Amino acid sequence: MKALILNSGMGKRMGALTKEHPKCMTEIAENETILSRQLKIISAYGIKEVVMTTGAFDKVLVDYCNSLGVPLDITFVKNEDFASTNYIYSIYLAREHLHDDIVMMHGDLVYDANVFGEVLKSDSSCMTVSSTLPLPEKDFKAVINDGRISAVGIEFFENVLAAQPLYKLKKEDWEEWLKNIERFCESKNTSVYAENAFNEVSDRCKIVPLDVRNALCSEIDTQEDLAVISARLKESMEKTVYMCVSADMIHSGHISIIKKAAALGKLTVGVLSDEAVASYKRFPLMPFEERKALFENISGVEAVVEQKTLSYKDVLSELKPDYVVHGDDWKEGFQKPIRA
Repeated sequence: MKALILNSGMGKRMGALTKEHPKCMTEIAENETILSRQLKIISAYGIKEVVMTTGAFDKVLVDYCNSLGVPLDITFVKNEDFASTNYIYSIYLAREHLHDDIVMMHGDLVYDANVFGEVLKSDSSCMTVSSTLPLPEKDFKAVINDGRISAVGIEFFENVLAAQPLYKLKKEDWEEWLKNIERFCESKNTSVYAENAFNEVSDRCKIVPLDVRNALCSEIDTQEDLAVISARLKESMEKTVYMCVSADMIHSGHISIIKKAAALGKLTVGVLSDEAVASYKRFPLMPFEERKALFENISGVEAVVEQKTLSYKDVLSELKPDYVVHGDDWKEGFQKPIRA
């Protein structure tokens, strides 16, 4: 799977904030921009390749992405006609890189990490919608018929839900949409939304609505949006997360789950005591203090504590985290009662 991030827009409604850089580089938290947050979440969920369309401030954007040090292979595709075309044409220019399952988003979209995770878990192609938010006058709405999306646009108001441009698209559905994007652009119809091309083939391109309700998943179009979303993001980033490990050594699986956990909020890692590890398998090769030190030096880990028993009860009673993160290996086997 690849991620497609559409960053060729000019962001005029942001005023002075986009005079020297693209909108995706707008700061939404301390040392965090819209784009840096997107890329960190994408990487945390195991996606390795990103296709990014660019327009104004192309070099500034490329240099910025390279400076972030996120372990992603990013292909940049510049739309030289960014001022006179819409992102449908940017997708057309990038088409040779997009013959895969993709997750597609606008470059000004801010979302919770768990929203992104739910999108990736969908068995079908999907688009994020909200059944609890009021319908916007001038933003996307998805027309829902028989459990699938039949049209997306700003002009619809019947059988609709508020929608945001965060999609998971399976290859067979995306190929249908992309073929019609190509037809639009080769007919010089490049000033419309890419969704106009989707609406003509929605009967062959099965996209279902993924209801994220009140979870953070919103575009930043104006400075007013920025203020609202930054406040929501600050609240989200104050959430606390707990995960527990026994680990004698750290491998890629540990790093992957730590990235996902850290994307949800402030992460505390519990390290099982030597006695707790020995209660269900051999005595650990590395003593507790050394195992604890390993995790204290991993980026994204805010704190490390000792968990003295296999039961999480005492630690959770003390920390009261918003989230507990664990691999799916405790759905069965001896750990199942602990999860319960």
